[in-house]
Amino acid sequence: MKKVLCFVMIMSAMVWSSCSVTLSGASIPVDMKTINVAFFENNAPLVVNNLSTLFTEALKDRIRSQSRLSIVRGEADATLEGTITGFNYAPVSIQATNGNQAPIATATRLTITVSVKYVNFKDKKKSPDFEQTFSRYTDFTGDINSNEQRLIPIINQQLTEDIFNKAFANW
Repeated sequence: MKKVLCFVMIMSAMVWSSCSVTLSGASIPVDMKTINVAFFENNAPLVVNNLSTLFTEALKDRIRSQSRLSIVRGEADATLEGTITGFNYAPVSIQATNGNQAPIATATRLTITVSVKYVNFKDKKKSPDFEQTFSRYTDFTGDINSNEQRLIPIINQQLTEDIFNKAFANW
């Protein structure tokens, strides 16, 4: 009986040591250790000065906080690169006005679009390469200028979650 129990414990230890479990839902290949996250240049028709830096740093922060990968410059086990292709405002709720006055927007939508290329040099089955456009938005009321810098981090959080999940969660 002792031999059987000992055998079961050894086999269990071997199985558990070969598996990797994460709470973030990421399934990063075991041999993948590094990633190069390139600077996402802002090529959108409407340019916000700090958007490229804010987005790139938000993506790096997501990878640092939800994976064991080290972010490096140059040669790496995987790369994430791309550009910001869209930053725009659009009315989503219109209010009628009296007389000959033009209608006004009571709610506005800020949308950010990012084109992303991910290349995995280690294990393409667990984390396949992709080129995809990601777009997220949030609606707000009030002045654009007073809301813009508050809304960008909210949209960046949504975008980086989508990109991280596409690259590492196999959903």
